[in-house]
Amino acid sequence: MSGPRIPRPVRQYKEVLRRILDSRPSGTRQRLAVALGTNRSFVSQISSVSYKVAVPAHHIDTIFEVCHFSPTERVEFLTAYDAAHPDQRKQSGGSVARRTIQVVVPDMGSERANRLVDDAIRDMARNIILILQEK
Repeated sequence: MSGPRIPRPVRQYKEVLRRILDSRPSGTRQRLAVALGTNRSFVSQISSVSYKVAVPAHHIDTIFEVCHFSPTERVEFLTAYDAAHPDQRKQSGGSVARRTIQVVVPDMGSERANRLVDDAIRDMARNIILILQEK
């Protein structure tokens, strides 16, 4: 018995997401699950062509941020996503207004350590925002 029939555009954006996740450091799926307020199994479902679970439009910006999509990868993902779910991003209310803050931190001496500090600060900011949105 074969798995669910997944339309080609859905397969395409899930394959892009899977490829990005597979190329990122260990722990990215868990960080994404936390940022989305879900669990790792949800991340597996939205990134696997074995599941019909679609990526909710309101999660796209967070996915791009946590997974560090390049501009080219964003275009590739969004082209397939919009083909799979026409007008879905418009109906979800679009992107939330954002602002940027700067935080000055010391150079930790290695690319890995700097990335860990950067990711920890981003995760902390997302968690604070999630807490405040629940109130």
